[in-house]
Amino acid sequence: VQLVESGGGLVQPGGSLRLPCAASGFTFSSYYMRWYRQAPGKEREFVAFIVSSGDSTYYADSVKGRFTISRDNAKNTVYLQMNSLKPEDTAVYYCNTYWRQRDYWGQGTQVTVSS
Repeated sequence: VQLVESGGGLVQPGGSLRLPCAASGFTFSSYYMRWYRQAPGKEREFVAFIVSSGDSTYYADSVKGRFTISRDNAKNTVYLQMNSLKPEDTAVYYCNTYWRQRDYWGQGTQVTVSS
């Protein structure tokens, strides 16, 4: 299993970014996908979740209404669209899946929200 995040960078408050996560090594279309983030000095926290079909999603309260998780099963990719970004969204963002009774993580992508 390999998960590769990209799309991070420096953005001003109020700006937007879209993070793709390319997956391989498992039947992507059959598995739920999640995004997490970890800010400096803090524990990793849940951000968003999407079911295998893409029909249902769930968000942390801190990002609800600003972030959107989606997936393209033909491209084996899950996305996190982040709008109205705030300085407190600064973190390393990771995608995740649970496959064959263990968690898999990407290497993460840094998002910095600052003026």
